[in-house]
Amino acid sequence: MMSWPPTLVELKLDKKLEPTDDRDDELLQTQLDAAVAFVERVRSDIDYTEDVLDPRPKPGPDLVLGTIRLAERWYTRRRSPDALVTMGPELGSARVPSFDPDIERLLGIGKYRGPVFA
Repeated sequence: MMSWPPTLVELKLDKKLEPTDDRDDELLQTQLDAAVAFVERVRSDIDYTEDVLDPRPKPGPDLVLGTIRLAERWYTRRRSPDALVTMGPELGSARVPSFDPDIERLLGIGKYRGPVFA
């Protein structure tokens, strides 16, 4: 079961990396920490604590997966400040857009954010 916050092992498994592969652990953890902080800031309607008295909903599997995928995306984009990533000599380069509608849908942000009442 996925819990909050997502772990480095969950991120590695989603990226199809062996949990024992520690080559990029520091960079991956940095991206994951930033993604967790971002999600907690933009989705303040979620209870990220273990407070049973807090009426807000707890993070669901979609929010956890969206956070992991956001961290993966930022990890990939760090190599592409011009929004292009090289795919190899025979494949050329590919554009990495600044947003991903699937991630936004999982996180419930952007145009997938429901109405907010202040």
